[in-house]
Amino acid sequence: MSPDLLMVGSFFIALLLGVPVAIALGLGGVVGIVAGLPTVMLATLGTNTYNSVAKYPLIAIPLFILTGLIFERAGVAASLVRFAQSIIGPRHGGLTVVAVLVCLIMGGMSGSGPADAAAVAMVMLPSMRKAGYPPPFSASLIAASSSTAILIPPSIALILYSIVVPGVDLRALFAAGVFPGILAGLSLLVPALYLARKYSWEDPTDVERPEFWPSFRAALPALFAPVIILGGLRSGLFTPTEAAVVAVAYGVIVGCLVYRNLSLKDLYTLVTDAAVTSGVVMFIIALAGIFAWAGTTLGTFQHLANALLSLSENSWVLLGLVMVLVLIAGMLLDAISIYLILTPIIIPLMDHFGWNPVWFGILLAMNIAIGQFTPPVAVNLMVTTRIANIRLEHTLGWAAIFIAAMAVSLLLVMLFPAIALWLPEQMGFVVGEW
Repeated sequence: MSPDLLMVGSFFIALLLGVPVAIALGLGGVVGIVAGLPTVMLATLGTNTYNSVAKYPLIAIPLFILTGLIFERAGVAASLVRFAQSIIGPRHGGLTVVAVLVCLIMGGMSGSGPADAAAVAMVMLPSMRKAGYPPPFSASLIAASSSTAILIPPSIALILYSIVVPGVDLRALFAAGVFPGILAGLSLLVPALYLARKYSWEDPTDVERPEFWPSFRAALPALFAPVIILGGLRSGLFTPTEAAVVAVAYGVIVGCLVYRNLSLKDLYTLVTDAAVTSGVVMFIIALAGIFAWAGTTLGTFQHLANALLSLSENSWVLLGLVMVLVLIAGMLLDAISIYLILTPIIIPLMDHFGWNPVWFGILLAMNIAIGQFTPPVAVNLMVTTRIANIRLEHTLGWAAIFIAAMAVSLLLVMLFPAIALWLPEQMGFVVGEW
């Protein structure tokens, strides 16, 4: 059996046996080295794991994880919900608009779908239940809406993509994710509003409308967070990594001095939680370095790319196949693992067909976002169903509707790259040819 098959096969067998993704990646890499390279190459294991995480841009990941935790615990979601309710007002389906809008804004702070889902679900689910929405519908909508956090900057997945794909400007990626993220949110609202009106959920006469100005003042510190991050990047005031530091500092000020929901003891707990989560992420990245080095040295990734190219020379056919592959992976794995596993295989296809790397990165992110609320794993859906105290299988029908809706927005971005690339071009970032 060839070293390529042994490496990839051992990785998938380990996954099927329930081995954690990080260990499976490292094990697959070791098998590939033993099978196809001199045994002395095992001495590179330490170097490869170190080199994988010893990258300056990766500093942004733990910092943005900490930012998301700070804003989640600071009570930001509640202030945003009241502000959104003051804008939308009482109407059939009003709370669905509020849920999607708050998820989009929270995504601009956390960069993480599960964190976004948890923060919004804690606030919105009781209100939606009281208004007559079925809990499985509400949990599905919030899980789907919070998946846009992977598109709205600062996205942890896009940070990683900018590292594994050479020459991609992270600032361009951040800007490119804005309109597709908004489009994905709007696509979810279409079926949500239709269903709310069809079944007469949320009687407008029973809904209290908060006063606009008090709710606006309360939400203003939260609304400034995405503005500070993107504005600072556009002006050149700070780099993406420095933006993560600014975001943490701003979150601490907002949580401790403005909303006053955080104490020094809470900050210690949040830093500890962020360190644990970041450790898991970095462990995956470190051991993925072994897999990536072995696959590159053996030529495994190039061989897999050539195998895909042998299926068709039509770029649209291959793009469709890649999207299906990423969707299946998104149903089983987290975004970080998908980028680390699939990107080395996809880069040769990007070069062959001349796909714009910024546009393609957004397509990957949108596809992975769909996977975050698609069973069997559906991490966002697991979070919201746990908070709603319902079984995940009760949400399958509602989730399927939102999967189809977001797939339409993905198709639109595929057909019209300008949806993703217009904003970064207008902001002066390098996006390449398209």
